[in-house]
Amino acid sequence: MSLLNTPFDPAREAALVTGAGNGIGRAIAQALVGEGVRTVFADVNRDTVAAAARASARPDLAVTWVGNLADPAAREALLAEAQSSVGRVTHFVHSASPPRREADHAMAVTTETWAQMHAVNLDAGFHLSRELARKLIADKAPGSFLLLTSLHAGTPRNLPHYSTSKAGLSMLVKELARTLGRFNIRVNALVPGAIAAGGFVADPKLAKHIPLGRLGQAEDLAPLALAVLSNRISAYVTGAAIVIDGGLSLTNWFDPPDMGDL
Repeated sequence: MSLLNTPFDPAREAALVTGAGNGIGRAIAQALVGEGVRTVFADVNRDTVAAAARASARPDLAVTWVGNLADPAAREALLAEAQSSVGRVTHFVHSASPPRREADHAMAVTTETWAQMHAVNLDAGFHLSRELARKLIADKAPGSFLLLTSLHAGTPRNLPHYSTSKAGLSMLVKELARTLGRFNIRVNALVPGAIAAGGFVADPKLAKHIPLGRLGQAEDLAPLALAVLSNRISAYVTGAAIVIDGGLSLTNWFDPPDMGDL
């Protein structure tokens, strides 16, 4: 049987996905249960996360949890629910992020909005990763974590609360990968480009700057996310940042070359 046909071991592995109610988190969580992995779908919105679980290929393997990860108490509640419902979490995906508003530029973003973005993206990402790692280390079990960053971790976005939180998350991936590698816990980043999902309202005009000629969809990320999460496929990959952007990051101010009649 092909290795790619069996990326996970459902008997020994379970997952937790934040931001699973919509967009990229939803696509990855649904893909995990489609592979037979028991998965906690965590989100701040009860209706959307319930709908995401129902629409998955194996709703019987999906456990929903609702709460605001900006609240430290909610993070502890999520960890407790995950332990109770699926047991030891071996695969963690942090995709949760508050909505972005174009009006929240550097001179307008409020202290509350700044704090909320950092609390969900960075603080929750760190706390959940560390506590899940503690359990894996104690049990001498391997793990795989995937944190969703952004092209704007390194490129200004006119949303400083968002860009700085994602920049911090990018470095957190490296810190955790370096620390946890000795325990066979891999930590990687998925770096989306212009994905028409979740907190990003896509302008169709952006497609002209993308070499593949279209905006991305959340489903474009799920296959590679599963490959990176899989300890069978990506056993020697950690601390990596995998860009999925249709080539958007290749864009500059030069037009493509004239190919003549080719």
